[in-house]
Amino acid sequence: MPSKPQSLMWFRADLRVADNPALHLAMQNGPVLAVFCATEKQWQQHDISPAKKALLVAQVRDLADSLAQLNVPLLVLDCPLFADIPDALAALVKQHDIQQLYYNHEYEVNEMGLSRQVTKRMKSLGVAVRSEHDQVLTVPGSIRTGSGEFYKVFTAFKKALYKAAPDILRPYYAAPDAQQKVDMNSDLQALDNLDVDNSWLERWPAGEQLAQQQLQRFVHEAIRDYKQTRDFPAQDNTSRLSAYQAVGALSTMQCLRAALAENNGELDSGNEGIVTWINELIWRDFYRHLLVAYPDLCKHKAFKSDTDRLPWKHDEDKFQRWCEGNTGYPIVDAAMRQMNQTGWMHNRLRMIVAMFLTKHLFIDWRWGERYFMQKLVDGDLASNNGGWQWSASTGCDAVPYFRIFNPVTQSERFDPKGDFIRNYVPEIAKFDAKKIHMPSADLAKRFGYPAPMVDHASAVAQTKAWFKELNASQQE
Repeated sequence: MPSKPQSLMWFRADLRVADNPALHLAMQNGPVLAVFCATEKQWQQHDISPAKKALLVAQVRDLADSLAQLNVPLLVLDCPLFADIPDALAALVKQHDIQQLYYNHEYEVNEMGLSRQVTKRMKSLGVAVRSEHDQVLTVPGSIRTGSGEFYKVFTAFKKALYKAAPDILRPYYAAPDAQQKVDMNSDLQALDNLDVDNSWLERWPAGEQLAQQQLQRFVHEAIRDYKQTRDFPAQDNTSRLSAYQAVGALSTMQCLRAALAENNGELDSGNEGIVTWINELIWRDFYRHLLVAYPDLCKHKAFKSDTDRLPWKHDEDKFQRWCEGNTGYPIVDAAMRQMNQTGWMHNRLRMIVAMFLTKHLFIDWRWGERYFMQKLVDGDLASNNGGWQWSASTGCDAVPYFRIFNPVTQSERFDPKGDFIRNYVPEIAKFDAKKIHMPSADLAKRFGYPAPMVDHASAVAQTKAWFKELNASQQE
Protein backbone atom coordinates (compact mmCIF):
# COMPACT_ATOMS: atom_id res chain seq x y z
CA MET A 1 0.00 0.00 0.00
CA PRO A 2 1.46 3.40 -0.96
CA SER A 3 2.60 5.61 1.89
CA LYS A 4 2.56 9.37 2.38
CA PRO A 5 5.82 11.34 2.22
CA GLN A 6 7.22 12.54 5.54
CA SER A 7 10.25 14.46 4.24
CA LEU A 8 10.71 17.02 1.48
CA MET A 9 13.96 17.12 -0.49
CA TRP A 10 14.50 20.60 -1.97
CA PHE A 11 16.75 20.31 -5.02
CA ARG A 12 18.80 23.30 -6.11
CA ALA A 13 22.16 23.11 -7.98
CA ASP A 14 22.52 19.44 -7.00
CA LEU A 15 20.53 17.69 -9.70
CA ARG A 16 21.61 14.06 -9.20
CA VAL A 17 20.87 11.08 -6.97
CA ALA A 18 24.42 9.73 -6.45
CA ASP A 19 26.59 11.51 -3.86
CA ASN A 20 23.78 13.83 -2.87
CA PRO A 21 24.16 14.32 0.89
CA ALA A 22 20.74 15.82 1.58
CA LEU A 23 18.86 13.27 -0.54
CA HIS A 24 20.79 10.37 1.01
CA LEU A 25 19.96 11.49 4.55
CA ALA A 26 16.35 12.31 3.71
CA MET A 27 15.76 8.81 2.36
CA GLN A 28 17.09 7.29 5.56
CA ASN A 29 14.29 9.02 7.41
CA GLY A 30 11.10 7.75 5.80
CA PRO A 31 9.24 8.39 2.52
CA VAL A 32 10.46 11.41 0.53
CA LEU A 33 8.86 13.90 -1.83
CA ALA A 34 11.23 15.99 -3.99
CA VAL A 35 10.76 19.56 -5.20
CA PHE A 36 12.57 21.87 -7.61
CA CYS A 37 11.72 25.55 -7.97
CA ALA A 38 12.00 26.96 -11.49
CA THR A 39 13.07 30.58 -10.89
CA GLU A 40 13.12 31.95 -14.42
CA LYS A 41 13.18 35.67 -13.55
CA GLN A 42 15.91 35.06 -10.98
CA TRP A 43 17.96 33.14 -13.54
CA GLN A 44 17.65 36.12 -15.86
CA GLN A 45 18.74 38.53 -13.11
CA HIS A 46 21.72 36.27 -12.41
CA ASP A 47 22.69 36.29 -16.09
CA ILE A 48 22.27 32.55 -16.64
CA SER A 49 23.20 31.76 -20.24
CA PRO A 50 20.81 30.16 -22.74
CA ALA A 51 23.12 27.13 -22.89
CA LYS A 52 23.17 26.64 -19.12
CA LYS A 53 19.42 27.20 -18.88
CA ALA A 54 18.77 24.48 -21.47
CA LEU A 55 21.13 22.08 -19.70
CA LEU A 56 19.63 22.88 -16.30
CA VAL A 57 16.04 22.27 -17.40
CA ALA A 58 16.99 19.06 -19.23
CA GLN A 59 18.89 17.91 -16.15
CA VAL A 60 15.76 18.38 -14.01
CA ARG A 61 13.94 16.05 -16.40
CA ASP A 62 16.78 13.54 -16.14
CA LEU A 63 16.63 13.84 -12.36
CA ALA A 64 12.92 13.06 -12.40
CA ASP A 65 13.66 9.81 -14.25
CA SER A 66 16.40 8.89 -11.77
CA LEU A 67 14.14 9.66 -8.81
CA ALA A 68 11.34 7.59 -10.35
CA GLN A 69 13.66 4.56 -10.06
CA LEU A 70 13.80 5.32 -6.34
CA ASN A 71 10.00 5.81 -6.08
CA VAL A 72 10.51 9.49 -5.24
CA PRO A 73 8.07 11.83 -7.03
CA LEU A 74 9.41 15.21 -8.16
CA LEU A 75 7.31 18.36 -8.25
CA VAL A 76 8.50 21.40 -10.19
CA LEU A 77 7.10 24.66 -8.84
CA ASP A 78 6.90 27.89 -10.84
CA CYS A 79 8.64 30.42 -8.58
CA PRO A 80 9.84 33.29 -10.78
CA LEU A 81 12.01 34.82 -8.05
CA PHE A 82 13.80 33.49 -4.98
CA ALA A 83 11.39 35.60 -2.92
CA ASP A 84 8.53 33.33 -4.07
CA ILE A 85 10.13 30.13 -2.77
CA PRO A 86 9.46 30.33 1.01
CA ASP A 87 5.69 30.68 0.46
CA ALA A 88 5.65 27.95 -2.18
CA LEU A 89 7.51 25.48 0.04
CA ALA A 90 5.35 26.43 3.03
CA ALA A 91 2.19 25.65 1.04
CA LEU A 92 3.68 22.33 -0.04
CA VAL A 93 4.60 21.15 3.46
CA LYS A 94 1.15 22.12 4.76
CA GLN A 95 -0.60 20.31 1.91
CA HIS A 96 1.28 17.08 2.45
CA ASP A 97 1.86 17.30 6.21
CA ILE A 98 5.63 17.20 5.73
CA GLN A 99 7.69 16.80 8.93
CA GLN A 100 11.25 17.47 7.67
CA LEU A 101 12.89 19.56 4.94
CA TYR A 102 16.30 18.61 3.53
CA TYR A 103 18.48 20.70 1.23
CA ASN A 104 22.11 21.26 0.22
CA HIS A 105 23.84 24.59 0.78
CA GLU A 106 24.64 27.14 -1.89
CA TYR A 107 27.22 29.81 -1.11
CA GLU A 108 26.33 32.87 -3.17
CA VAL A 109 24.94 35.72 -1.09
CA ASN A 110 21.39 35.62 -2.54
CA GLU A 111 21.26 31.85 -2.26
CA MET A 112 22.49 31.88 1.34
CA GLY A 113 19.86 34.50 2.17
CA LEU A 114 17.21 32.27 0.60
CA SER A 115 18.39 29.32 2.70
CA ARG A 116 17.97 31.39 5.86
CA GLN A 117 14.49 32.57 4.83
CA VAL A 118 13.30 29.06 4.00
CA THR A 119 14.74 27.64 7.23
CA LYS A 120 13.04 30.34 9.30
CA ARG A 121 9.71 29.76 7.56
CA MET A 122 9.89 25.98 8.02
CA LYS A 123 10.70 26.25 11.70
CA SER A 124 7.74 28.60 12.20
CA LEU A 125 5.58 25.77 10.84
CA GLY A 126 7.15 23.19 13.13
CA VAL A 127 9.04 21.54 10.26
CA ALA A 128 12.54 20.30 11.09
CA VAL A 129 15.29 21.44 8.70
CA ARG A 130 18.49 19.58 7.81
CA SER A 131 21.03 21.22 5.50
CA GLU A 132 24.19 19.64 4.11
CA HIS A 133 27.34 20.71 2.26
CA ASP A 134 27.30 19.25 -1.22
CA GLN A 135 29.23 21.44 -3.71
CA VAL A 136 32.49 21.48 -1.78
CA LEU A 137 35.13 19.00 -0.69
CA THR A 138 35.38 20.71 2.70
CA VAL A 139 32.90 22.83 4.64
CA PRO A 140 33.72 26.54 4.16
CA GLY A 141 35.61 27.68 7.23
CA SER A 142 36.92 24.22 8.07
CA ILE A 143 40.36 25.26 6.78
CA ARG A 144 41.74 28.31 8.55
CA THR A 145 45.05 29.94 9.28
CA GLY A 146 46.77 29.66 12.64
CA SER A 147 45.04 32.89 13.70
CA GLY A 148 41.62 31.47 12.77
CA GLU A 149 41.10 33.44 9.56
CA PHE A 150 40.10 32.21 6.11
CA TYR A 151 43.05 31.61 3.82
CA LYS A 152 43.66 34.31 1.21
CA VAL A 153 46.44 32.48 -0.64
CA PHE A 154 45.55 29.40 -2.66
CA THR A 155 48.84 27.54 -2.17
CA ALA A 156 48.55 27.79 1.62
CA PHE A 157 44.88 26.74 1.43
CA LYS A 158 45.79 23.75 -0.72
CA LYS A 159 48.58 22.62 1.61
CA ALA A 160 46.28 22.90 4.61
CA LEU A 161 43.67 20.83 2.81
CA TYR A 162 46.25 18.19 1.92
CA LYS A 163 47.39 17.97 5.53
CA ALA A 164 43.93 17.79 7.09
CA ALA A 165 42.20 15.87 4.28
CA PRO A 166 41.41 12.66 6.22
CA ASP A 167 39.56 14.70 8.84
CA ILE A 168 37.88 17.41 6.79
CA LEU A 169 36.89 15.97 3.40
CA ARG A 170 33.15 15.52 3.32
CA PRO A 171 31.81 11.96 3.11
CA TYR A 172 30.84 10.39 -0.19
CA TYR A 173 27.22 9.22 -0.35
CA ALA A 174 26.25 6.34 -2.59
CA ALA A 175 22.97 6.54 -4.49
CA PRO A 176 20.18 5.59 -2.06
CA ASP A 177 18.06 2.48 -2.36
CA ALA A 178 14.51 2.76 -3.64
CA GLN A 179 11.90 3.64 -1.05
CA GLN A 180 8.42 2.24 -0.68
CA LYS A 181 6.04 3.72 -3.25
CA VAL A 182 4.35 6.93 -2.14
CA ASP A 183 0.84 8.04 -2.92
CA MET A 184 1.87 10.79 -5.37
CA ASN A 185 3.00 11.32 -8.95
CA SER A 186 5.70 13.59 -10.37
CA ASP A 187 4.61 16.86 -11.96
CA LEU A 188 7.05 18.60 -14.29
CA GLN A 189 4.49 20.74 -16.10
CA ALA A 190 6.06 24.00 -14.93
CA LEU A 191 9.11 23.22 -17.05
CA ASP A 192 6.98 23.38 -20.21
CA ASN A 193 6.25 27.06 -19.57
CA LEU A 194 9.92 28.10 -19.54
CA ASP A 195 11.57 29.84 -22.48
CA VAL A 196 14.31 27.36 -23.37
CA ASP A 197 16.48 27.00 -26.48
CA ASN A 198 16.88 23.24 -26.64
CA SER A 199 19.24 23.42 -29.62
CA TRP A 200 22.03 23.78 -27.03
CA LEU A 201 21.37 20.22 -25.90
CA GLU A 202 22.89 18.89 -29.12
CA ARG A 203 26.23 20.16 -27.84
CA TRP A 204 25.57 19.85 -24.09
CA PRO A 205 23.24 16.89 -23.49
CA ALA A 206 21.96 16.38 -19.98
CA GLY A 207 22.24 13.27 -17.86
CA GLU A 208 23.74 12.12 -14.60
CA GLN A 209 24.93 8.87 -16.15
CA LEU A 210 26.34 10.73 -19.15
CA ALA A 211 28.33 12.99 -16.83
CA GLN A 212 29.66 9.95 -14.98
CA GLN A 213 30.68 8.31 -18.24
CA GLN A 214 32.50 11.45 -19.34
CA LEU A 215 34.31 11.60 -16.01
CA GLN A 216 35.45 7.99 -16.31
CA ARG A 217 36.53 8.49 -19.91
CA PHE A 218 38.65 11.49 -18.96
CA VAL A 219 40.20 9.74 -15.96
CA HIS A 220 41.07 6.63 -17.93
CA GLU A 221 42.18 8.27 -21.18
CA ALA A 222 43.51 11.78 -20.57
CA ILE A 223 44.11 12.69 -16.93
CA ARG A 224 47.65 11.27 -16.71
CA ASP A 225 48.87 13.66 -19.42
CA TYR A 226 46.76 16.56 -18.18
CA LYS A 227 49.66 18.70 -16.95
CA GLN A 228 51.44 18.53 -20.33
CA THR A 229 48.38 18.82 -22.58
CA ARG A 230 45.81 20.96 -20.78
CA ASP A 231 46.96 24.33 -22.18
CA PHE A 232 46.58 23.51 -25.88
CA PRO A 233 43.08 24.52 -27.03
CA ALA A 234 43.27 22.73 -30.38
CA GLN A 235 43.50 19.43 -28.50
CA ASP A 236 40.57 17.91 -26.61
CA ASN A 237 42.53 17.15 -23.44
CA THR A 238 40.51 18.85 -20.72
CA SER A 239 37.70 17.12 -18.86
CA ARG A 240 34.80 19.24 -20.21
CA LEU A 241 32.99 18.43 -16.94
CA SER A 242 32.48 21.96 -15.64
CA ALA A 243 29.02 22.31 -17.19
CA TYR A 244 27.82 19.22 -15.32
CA GLN A 245 29.35 20.49 -12.10
CA ALA A 246 27.61 23.84 -12.59
CA VAL A 247 24.13 22.27 -12.60
CA GLY A 248 24.99 19.59 -10.06
CA ALA A 249 24.77 16.59 -12.36
CA LEU A 250 28.25 15.78 -11.04
CA SER A 251 29.83 16.65 -7.69
CA THR A 252 33.38 17.77 -7.01
CA MET A 253 33.66 14.85 -4.59
CA GLN A 254 32.78 12.39 -7.36
CA CYS A 255 35.52 13.96 -9.47
CA LEU A 256 38.03 13.72 -6.64
CA ARG A 257 37.18 10.09 -5.91
CA ALA A 258 37.64 9.14 -9.55
CA ALA A 259 41.02 10.92 -9.65
CA LEU A 260 42.18 9.31 -6.40
CA ALA A 261 41.16 5.88 -7.66
CA GLU A 262 43.39 6.40 -10.70
CA ASN A 263 46.23 7.69 -8.48
CA ASN A 264 46.36 4.82 -5.97
CA GLY A 265 44.59 6.96 -3.40
CA GLU A 266 47.28 9.66 -3.43
CA LEU A 267 46.08 13.25 -3.08
CA ASP A 268 49.26 15.29 -3.43
CA SER A 269 51.77 12.86 -4.93
CA GLY A 270 51.89 10.21 -7.64
CA ASN A 271 51.09 11.04 -11.25
CA GLU A 272 51.64 14.77 -11.86
CA GLY A 273 48.79 15.03 -14.35
CA ILE A 274 46.31 13.66 -11.82
CA VAL A 275 47.64 15.91 -9.05
CA THR A 276 47.39 18.94 -11.36
CA TRP A 277 43.72 18.14 -12.04
CA ILE A 278 43.02 17.57 -8.35
CA ASN A 279 44.45 21.03 -7.70
CA GLU A 280 41.92 22.45 -10.18
CA LEU A 281 39.16 20.87 -8.07
CA ILE A 282 40.66 22.49 -4.97
CA TRP A 283 40.57 25.89 -6.73
CA ARG A 284 36.77 25.44 -6.96
CA ASP A 285 36.64 24.91 -3.21
CA PHE A 286 38.93 27.86 -2.55
CA TYR A 287 36.70 30.25 -4.47
CA ARG A 288 33.60 28.98 -2.61
CA HIS A 289 35.33 29.44 0.74
CA LEU A 290 36.05 33.03 -0.32
CA LEU A 291 32.38 33.69 -1.14
CA VAL A 292 31.43 32.69 2.40
CA ALA A 293 34.24 34.72 3.97
CA TYR A 294 33.75 37.78 1.74
CA PRO A 295 30.11 37.94 0.54
CA ASP A 296 30.79 41.33 -1.09
CA LEU A 297 32.43 39.34 -3.90
CA CYS A 298 28.86 38.50 -4.94
CA LYS A 299 28.01 42.20 -5.07
CA HIS A 300 30.33 43.32 -7.88
CA LYS A 301 33.00 44.38 -5.38
CA ALA A 302 36.72 43.96 -5.93
CA PHE A 303 38.51 41.97 -3.24
CA LYS A 304 41.22 44.63 -3.31
CA SER A 305 38.86 47.58 -2.93
CA ASP A 306 41.56 50.15 -3.73
CA THR A 307 41.67 48.86 -7.32
CA ASP A 308 38.33 50.58 -7.88
CA ARG A 309 40.35 53.80 -7.87
CA LEU A 310 42.10 52.71 -11.07
CA PRO A 311 40.86 54.48 -14.23
CA TRP A 312 38.88 51.53 -15.58
CA LYS A 313 37.34 52.27 -18.97
CA HIS A 314 33.69 51.83 -19.94
CA ASP A 315 34.07 52.01 -23.70
CA GLU A 316 31.04 50.30 -25.25
CA ASP A 317 32.50 50.13 -28.76
CA LYS A 318 35.77 48.52 -27.72
CA PHE A 319 33.95 46.16 -25.39
CA GLN A 320 31.64 45.10 -28.22
CA ARG A 321 34.61 44.32 -30.47
CA TRP A 322 36.04 42.13 -27.71
CA CYS A 323 32.67 40.39 -27.23
CA GLU A 324 32.34 39.64 -30.93
CA GLY A 325 35.93 38.50 -31.41
CA ASN A 326 37.05 41.36 -33.65
CA THR A 327 40.06 42.67 -31.73
CA GLY A 328 42.71 42.00 -34.39
CA TYR A 329 44.48 39.52 -32.09
CA PRO A 330 43.69 36.10 -33.61
CA ILE A 331 43.92 34.00 -30.42
CA VAL A 332 41.66 36.43 -28.56
CA ASP A 333 39.15 36.49 -31.39
CA ALA A 334 39.15 32.71 -31.82
CA ALA A 335 38.53 32.26 -28.09
CA MET A 336 35.65 34.71 -27.97
CA ARG A 337 34.05 33.18 -31.02
CA GLN A 338 34.44 29.72 -29.49
CA MET A 339 32.45 30.87 -26.45
CA ASN A 340 29.81 32.67 -28.51
CA GLN A 341 29.29 29.64 -30.73
CA THR A 342 29.66 26.76 -28.25
CA GLY A 343 28.89 28.17 -24.80
CA TRP A 344 32.33 27.11 -23.56
CA MET A 345 35.90 28.37 -23.63
CA HIS A 346 39.18 26.60 -22.94
CA ASN A 347 40.63 27.66 -19.57
CA ARG A 348 43.97 28.94 -20.93
CA LEU A 349 41.99 31.11 -23.33
CA ARG A 350 39.78 32.44 -20.53
CA MET A 351 42.91 33.89 -18.93
CA ILE A 352 44.19 35.31 -22.22
CA VAL A 353 40.96 37.09 -23.15
CA ALA A 354 40.38 38.33 -19.59
CA MET A 355 43.85 39.85 -19.46
CA PHE A 356 43.34 41.38 -22.89
CA LEU A 357 40.13 43.09 -21.79
CA THR A 358 41.48 44.27 -18.44
CA LYS A 359 45.18 44.85 -19.09
CA HIS A 360 45.21 45.89 -22.76
CA LEU A 361 41.89 47.68 -23.16
CA PHE A 362 41.70 48.46 -19.42
CA ILE A 363 37.96 47.86 -19.48
CA ASP A 364 36.29 47.17 -16.12
CA TRP A 365 36.65 43.48 -15.28
CA ARG A 366 33.00 43.38 -14.15
CA TRP A 367 31.90 43.84 -17.76
CA GLY A 368 33.84 40.77 -18.82
CA GLU A 369 32.70 38.77 -15.80
CA ARG A 370 29.07 39.43 -16.66
CA TYR A 371 29.50 38.66 -20.37
CA PHE A 372 31.04 35.29 -19.50
CA MET A 373 28.07 34.42 -17.28
CA GLN A 374 25.68 35.39 -20.07
CA LYS A 375 27.43 33.06 -22.53
CA LEU A 376 29.01 30.13 -20.65
CA VAL A 377 27.24 26.81 -20.19
CA ASP A 378 29.37 26.30 -17.08
CA GLY A 379 28.71 29.77 -15.64
CA ASP A 380 29.49 29.62 -11.93
CA LEU A 381 29.69 32.78 -9.85
CA ALA A 382 32.48 31.66 -7.52
CA SER A 383 34.85 30.36 -10.20
CA ASN A 384 33.97 33.05 -12.74
CA ASN A 385 34.45 35.91 -10.29
CA GLY A 386 37.63 34.34 -8.96
CA GLY A 387 39.06 33.92 -12.44
CA TRP A 388 38.24 37.44 -13.54
CA GLN A 389 39.61 39.06 -10.41
CA TRP A 390 42.75 36.90 -10.70
CA SER A 391 43.30 38.11 -14.26
CA ALA A 392 42.51 41.74 -13.46
CA SER A 393 44.82 41.73 -10.38
CA THR A 394 41.92 42.92 -8.23
CA GLY A 395 41.28 39.69 -6.39
CA CYS A 396 42.44 37.46 -3.61
CA ASP A 397 45.78 35.80 -4.47
CA ALA A 398 45.56 37.38 -7.93
CA VAL A 399 48.28 37.43 -10.55
CA PRO A 400 50.73 40.33 -9.92
CA TYR A 401 49.76 43.37 -11.97
CA PHE A 402 53.06 43.31 -13.84
CA ARG A 403 52.50 39.78 -15.18
CA ILE A 404 50.52 40.40 -18.34
CA PHE A 405 50.04 37.78 -21.04
CA ASN A 406 51.20 38.72 -24.52
CA PRO A 407 48.41 37.33 -26.75
CA VAL A 408 50.81 36.70 -29.66
CA THR A 409 53.41 34.75 -27.69
CA GLN A 410 50.63 32.85 -25.89
CA SER A 411 49.21 31.97 -29.29
CA GLU A 412 52.58 30.85 -30.64
CA ARG A 413 53.23 28.74 -27.56
CA PHE A 414 49.86 27.05 -27.09
CA ASP A 415 48.49 26.98 -30.64
CA PRO A 416 51.81 26.66 -32.51
CA LYS A 417 50.35 25.48 -35.82
CA GLY A 418 47.38 27.84 -35.62
CA ASP A 419 44.86 24.97 -35.75
CA PHE A 420 42.60 26.44 -33.08
CA ILE A 421 42.64 29.87 -34.69
CA ARG A 422 41.79 28.42 -38.11
CA ASN A 423 38.77 26.68 -36.62
CA TYR A 424 37.18 29.92 -35.41
CA VAL A 425 38.69 32.71 -37.52
CA PRO A 426 38.05 31.54 -41.10
CA GLU A 427 39.15 34.90 -42.55
CA ILE A 428 42.79 33.98 -41.90
CA ALA A 429 42.53 30.19 -42.07
CA LYS A 430 44.80 30.03 -45.13
CA PHE A 431 47.69 31.78 -43.39
CA ASP A 432 50.71 29.70 -42.50
CA ALA A 433 51.85 28.93 -38.94
CA LYS A 434 54.06 32.03 -38.82
CA LYS A 435 51.65 34.63 -40.14
CA ILE A 436 48.46 33.41 -38.46
CA HIS A 437 49.35 34.57 -34.93
CA MET A 438 49.62 38.24 -35.96
CA PRO A 439 49.07 38.95 -39.65
CA SER A 440 50.63 42.06 -41.16
CA ALA A 441 48.30 45.02 -41.60
CA ASP A 442 48.25 44.65 -45.39
CA LEU A 443 47.58 40.94 -45.31
CA ALA A 444 44.85 41.24 -42.68
CA LYS A 445 43.13 44.01 -44.63
CA ARG A 446 43.23 42.02 -47.85
CA PHE A 447 41.41 39.11 -46.18
CA GLY A 448 38.92 41.21 -44.25
CA TYR A 449 40.45 40.77 -40.82
CA PRO A 450 40.64 43.82 -38.49
CA ALA A 451 43.83 45.59 -37.51
CA PRO A 452 44.86 45.20 -33.85
CA MET A 453 42.79 47.40 -31.57
CA VAL A 454 45.75 48.29 -29.42
CA ASP A 455 49.53 47.97 -29.41
CA HIS A 456 50.59 45.36 -26.86
CA ALA A 457 53.73 47.08 -25.60
CA SER A 458 52.22 50.52 -25.12
CA ALA A 459 49.03 49.16 -23.55
CA VAL A 460 51.01 47.06 -21.08
CA ALA A 461 53.26 50.00 -20.20
CA GLN A 462 50.22 52.17 -19.46
CA THR A 463 48.56 49.48 -17.34
CA LYS A 464 51.70 48.94 -15.29
CA ALA A 465 52.02 52.69 -14.77
CA TRP A 466 48.46 52.97 -13.46
CA PHE A 467 48.91 50.07 -11.04
CA LYS A 468 52.29 51.40 -9.92
CA GLU A 469 50.78 54.81 -9.27
CA LEU A 470 48.01 53.20 -7.24
CA ASN A 471 50.49 51.22 -5.16
CA ALA A 472 52.55 54.35 -4.53
CA SER A 473 49.50 56.28 -3.33
CA GLN A 474 48.66 53.45 -0.91
CA GLN A 475 52.07 53.77 0.72
CA GLU A 476 51.94 57.51 1.23
